[in-house]
Amino acid sequence: QVQLVESGGGLVQPGGSLKLSCAASGSAIIRYVVSWFRQAPGKERRLVATIFGERGNINYIDSVKGRFTLSRDAAVNTVYLQMNNLEPEDTAVYYCNARSVYPPENYWGKGTLVTVSS
Repeated sequence: QVQLVESGGGLVQPGGSLKLSCAASGSAIIRYVVSWFRQAPGKERRLVATIFGERGNINYIDSVKGRFTLSRDAAVNTVYLQMNNLEPEDTAVYYCNARSVYPPENYWGKGTLVTVSS
């Protein structure tokens, strides 16, 4: 069983920055595919960025490329999402997800709210 706890959300002006953290406990996060998702008000939850297991390959959706950076620190079992040049369209609850295929596992955190507004 893996527990995920997100933190770092808040209110920021357009053009500002935030760094989100996803702290894992119960198992080594490097074993999992870990993604950040976000859900804007009235919209579906959508994938933002993913880091793949031990190899650490990282993918981003087009709208955040060049602005967001996903990283991982295995020593503290935490995945981060550095968000720069934030836009009002980035306003959402951001969720951390960890999953594996063998054995099949899928875990979610409770989310952290990011509000980009002047």
